[in-house]
Amino acid sequence: MGDIMRPIPFRKLTNWMLEELESSGSIFAVPRRKFYQKKSDKFLEIFGSKIGTPIGPAAGPNTQLAQNIVAAYLGGGRFMELKTVQILDKLEFPKPCINAEDECYNTEWSTELAIEDALGEYIKGWFLLHVLEKEFNNVDTPSFLFNMSVGYDLKGIQSPKVDAFIEGLKDASSTEIFKECKQVLKEMLPRFKNVNEAFIDSISPVICNSITLSTMHGCPPAEIEAISTYLITEKKLHTFVKMNPTLLGYEYVRKTFDSMGYNYIQLKEESFTNDLQYDDGVAMLKRLMKLAKEHGKEFGVKLSNTLASPITRGELPGEEMYMSGRALYPLTINLARKLSNEFNGELRISYSGGADYFNLSKIMETGIWPITVATTLLKPGGYQRFNQLAAIAEGEMEKGLPAKVDLDKLNKLADEALVDPNYQKGKRTVPSRKIDRRLPLLDCFVAPCTVGCPIEQDVPEYIRLVGEGRYEDAYRVIVSKNPLPFITGTICNHLCQTKCTRIDYDVTVMIRNQKLEAAENGFDSYMSKLETPAKKSQAKAAVIGAGPSGLAMGYFLARAGMDVTVFDKRNKAGGTVEWVIPDFRIPREAIQKDIDLITKMGVKFELGVDPDFSVEELKKQGYDYIYLAIGAGKVMPLAIEGDQDKIQDAYQFLAQFVQDKTQLKLGKNVAVIGGGNTAMDTARAATRVDGVEKVSIVYRRTREYMPADREEITLALDEGVELLELLSPVSLQNGVLKCQKLQLGEPDASGRRRPVAIEGAFVELPVDTVLTATGEAIETELYSKNGIALDDRGYPKVNPDTLETNVANVFIGGDGLYGPKTVVEGIAHASKAAAAILAKENLGPASVDPETSFDPERQYDEIADKKGVLREPEEAPEAERCLECNTVCNICVEVCPNRANFRIEVPSLSNRNQILHIDGMCNECGDCATFCPYQGAPYREKMTLYWSEEDFNNSANPGFLLQSEGEAPAFKVRLDSKVFTAQFDQEGKTKDISDAYVADLIWTTYKKYAYLF
Repeated sequence: MGDIMRPIPFRKLTNWMLEELESSGSIFAVPRRKFYQKKSDKFLEIFGSKIGTPIGPAAGPNTQLAQNIVAAYLGGGRFMELKTVQILDKLEFPKPCINAEDECYNTEWSTELAIEDALGEYIKGWFLLHVLEKEFNNVDTPSFLFNMSVGYDLKGIQSPKVDAFIEGLKDASSTEIFKECKQVLKEMLPRFKNVNEAFIDSISPVICNSITLSTMHGCPPAEIEAISTYLITEKKLHTFVKMNPTLLGYEYVRKTFDSMGYNYIQLKEESFTNDLQYDDGVAMLKRLMKLAKEHGKEFGVKLSNTLASPITRGELPGEEMYMSGRALYPLTINLARKLSNEFNGELRISYSGGADYFNLSKIMETGIWPITVATTLLKPGGYQRFNQLAAIAEGEMEKGLPAKVDLDKLNKLADEALVDPNYQKGKRTVPSRKIDRRLPLLDCFVAPCTVGCPIEQDVPEYIRLVGEGRYEDAYRVIVSKNPLPFITGTICNHLCQTKCTRIDYDVTVMIRNQKLEAAENGFDSYMSKLETPAKKSQAKAAVIGAGPSGLAMGYFLARAGMDVTVFDKRNKAGGTVEWVIPDFRIPREAIQKDIDLITKMGVKFELGVDPDFSVEELKKQGYDYIYLAIGAGKVMPLAIEGDQDKIQDAYQFLAQFVQDKTQLKLGKNVAVIGGGNTAMDTARAATRVDGVEKVSIVYRRTREYMPADREEITLALDEGVELLELLSPVSLQNGVLKCQKLQLGEPDASGRRRPVAIEGAFVELPVDTVLTATGEAIETELYSKNGIALDDRGYPKVNPDTLETNVANVFIGGDGLYGPKTVVEGIAHASKAAAAILAKENLGPASVDPETSFDPERQYDEIADKKGVLREPEEAPEAERCLECNTVCNICVEVCPNRANFRIEVPSLSNRNQILHIDGMCNECGDCATFCPYQGAPYREKMTLYWSEEDFNNSANPGFLLQSEGEAPAFKVRLDSKVFTAQFDQEGKTKDISDAYVADLIWTTYKKYAYLF
């Protein structure tokens, strides 16, 4: 029923586990290939138990249900930190309650189950893990440990309800669920290989002998100490006390966030002053350590709790949220440093604060363990990420861990954490990977990189081909839609990479580099076999402008069999790429190879012609179609006072730089105004001009809002260019550039914070020359002269579907359409207009879908191996990093902590599998919506399996409820907001569902996945 989770009976859970493993080779959607198999005989001892790895799921969504615990175990988690319970177990949290797009935020803090149900889930999980260990490894002693977590005040913890929970986990033998689990397993003995009755009877009723205390932010120190004393002395439990990052102080946390790029994270100073203070905490811990030792119990701290933050940007519903993940790591590891130095390494630390693939081994090397994780499991790969983490942990165990915290290593690590690029906000600047499409009900697998590309390049296909060394095939795939692979493989702004799923793993696949590799290695063999297409039409086309868009238009039309001539005022083709972009960005030989391809396709060039063209005259010369790709060469002057002769347009400067930079005289100090790629090119070029000593980029916002590619900014800064943020030029007089100081205000329509002047605040800079890279405008005079209508903004009026103007058979594209665009956008314009022209000539599409041939089973296996594995570019070839999302996606399955999204193989449909949502397992946390590449939420929009009439009626999801079983089952179905009954015959056919594919999904689920009902 929406966000209400229904605990699954133990018999059904066990049957599900066995049936899924046998039929699909997975358990709760964790594939067998990702089941962790321990390779050594090294174990670690804690609380009197030996554990196979010191890692596991943190108390949170990944330990709320029995199946979550099983999934975490299968991946390699062995220290199971159960989700916190409290006396208020009927709380309703606003949903969604998790946003883990980058750093993670949540609004729920304890289990959403009734306490008795939570107890049942943990006991069921305990039995299932014993069964798995016995079946897979045939061992009798478990290699895992359960650690309970309670909160939030002494009165609540001492209440009969919470006390029964604690006692039930200390000794579950008298609980009904413990007895039920034993009985069910005995009844199912024939289905096991290694599990026998004696083993079942030997399963210990002591689920937990340890506890982690979680207290609310602002809990008084005396209360924390009283609870801890009670747990140690009266409940006889080994105890961890969870501490808050507020111990570091407001100023430290604020400064750390700001220095690492998280300046947008809001903090309330009173949250720090009202929380436990550091000196009080240290004194308390010293007393508790002494008390625990006197009572023979292990004691330590859990670092750290989440960090409270006001909700100000609509991240989640509500007023306050709690932050975790990579932004928390520098804080938590520095809190660990501070406390460890205070206690000379003798204070035991259980760690959870942004632990992940990038820091796990380093944390373990300090002697800090156990280590639990949450945020990393909520990202694509999900529980499968544990497999890699467990292997890292086992490797560190093999080396040997310090007996106590190694202060030298921890101090070094804490310092590194503050500057580690993996935890700087700048590593992920993409706010969202989502594509501009709605989530379909079925067949939803999509490559976001392809959809995010203006020409929809078949990115996963050519990356796989490059990985297989099939460079000619990869080049053929690329040029099926893109005739400029050398140019776009070098200077494309690669929007595709902003959609790459690997952003949520480590860093994007280096797509542009792969395109260039394919071009460099596939060009010669492809060209040697290429024959100029025969003419298939009597029509002739004229293209005005030999820049990227004009070149692409020539290619698309000539390939289809048309007669095409490209005209340009310059004596060499290539447009801005050839004449403006410096050679340190792109070698001229690369540009020429793309032009060679276009020439061989049959395109003719007339260069050095009069730019004052006439559409009427061209038509008289026999050209039936005309494509205007004249660029945007009109200078936009910088509106500042003073020495105008010292202000130059960046495009004009770059053109002179490319032609002959020895003629440039800029002086010693140069200021570049702007924040895009042109500004970066201009600044880098200026550093190469004789006499220039200092180049500064003056930008009105901050670096994080600059539109330039991150790598272009880095290259400029690495070459000594200075970045001056939050400044707006006012005047240039006598070698002094006066700038208004700015500050960031509220976001504007672009989503970037608007720069606001600070009244009376100015700065003066020594500047000899100002280069303005603030954009170019369209030269509309040529359009008006040729009868082409303009809109109110001065742009040519075109049909948006064809780019045809009001003058018949005259089309416009490239920078001359709506102002400066990227190379790939110019190609997209050409493709659209060419499609319209070819349709008029009955010559077929402008671009063609390439044919590729792969071994499908090998491909599926290799994709499965890549899931959940973090690998940066220097660690593996890009083909081993590309997740090939259009072949297999399943992100919503991976990220769901409750396993509420399930894979169903339906042979009649195109995708390898379909997504079935299971209503009774979902609490509407929203994690699948965050990471689904579409504008949609799988938990609301996918076909949904219901377990009860009540849940069906209280939901709006499309889906089905089994109403009668047998050879001709009946289902209650909701589809397109209509509810009806669908009766199937013995062959799986029904007349009641108009969509045959939906019917196939329902029937397949019923026949092949009966354990789900």
